[in-house]
Formats: sequence, structure tokens, C-alpha cells
Amino acid sequence: MDLVEVSPMAKPPVCKIMDYGKFKYTEKKKQNEAKKKQVVVQLKEVKLRPRTEEHDYNVKIGKIREFLQEANKARVTVMFRGREITHRELGQKVLQRVIEDVKEVAVIESAPRMEGRQMFMILSPNPKMLQRQRDQAKAKEALAGQTAAAGASAAAAAAPGATPAPTTVPSPTPAPTAAPAASAPAPSTPTR
Repeated sequence: MDLVEVSPMAKPPVCKIMDYGKFKYTEKKKQNEAKKKQVVVQLKEVKLRPRTEEHDYNVKIGKIREFLQEANKARVTVMFRGREITHRELGQKVLQRVIEDVKEVAVIESAPRMEGRQMFMILSPNPKMLQRQRDQAKAKEALAGQTAAAGASAAAAAAPGATPAPTTVPSPTPAPTAAPAASAPAPSTPTR
């Protein structure tokens, strides 16, 4: 056992008799458990062009939605090549269209701005959407817990020593028999 000073600033200082090695070990375990439950938000990027075709655009919007529903942030970048840089309004239109298409699952964290030959904005998940997902997950867990409890109570009722309720099993009725089908002769293979 060790004498450990717990609160040095208190008047008088507070000390405790404990196994210091065990204390350090349990503190480290607590920190590791807290790390496991920690949510790390990542910044995922989706790149577009001013003239991205409709199907490709829809695929990229689907990816943005997926990133946001996983509680990650999304950086949407419009890349300009060559003379496209003179038509920045096309990039603005693309980003405005993205904002309109994902407004129910995203909020704008960083407004669209230019950086070199790229125009980008950062979207973060909508807190209402995340709360809805958490509520749905809790409801599923509660439902799973109820079904597990119901299964456990049913198993307890069927445990040895308990008198099972009498059950009647209907007798099977014979199925009508069909006439045997005429079997076709097997095809013969020619010999050479």
C-alpha cells in the first residue's frame, strides 16, 4: 500500500492509502474506454467540374449525403481548368445546386470561396438529422431489448419444473395423390 496525496491544494492536504500501481492501471483503462467511445469527425472531399454531367453529379450528391449521414463533414470542390476560370459563375451555380440538393441533411459551415483554380465550400451534418438518427437507433435498441426480454420470459416459462400449457396439433390431412407421369425414354447417344 502507498500513501497518495489526492488533493494537495486543500487545507489540510488530503491523502489516501491505496495501491498506487493498481490505481494507475485503472485510470489508464478508463482513458482507453473513453477513447473508444469518442467520435472522430473526418473531412471528406468531393470534386466537381463546372460542366459535370447529370449522372455523375447525382452520384457525387449521393456520396455527400452518405458522408453527412455518417456524421462527417464534406468539402465540395469545383475545379477549373484552362479558360474555365473566366466563368466563375458556372462554379457558383454548381455549388448553389449542391446546397439546394442537400439542404435537409447539411448546413453550410464555410461559404463558397475561391482558392487558386478551385472554388470550394464545407458542409457539416444538420444537427436535427443527426438527432433523428440517434433517436431511431435508440428506438431500435429498445425494441431489441424488449424482444430479448420477451424471449427470456418465454424461455423461463418453458423451463423445467414449469407446467407447459397443453397444445393441440392438428392432424395432417393426406394430400391428393397425382397419377404418376409417364416417363420419357432417355435419349440414346449415337455410337461412332
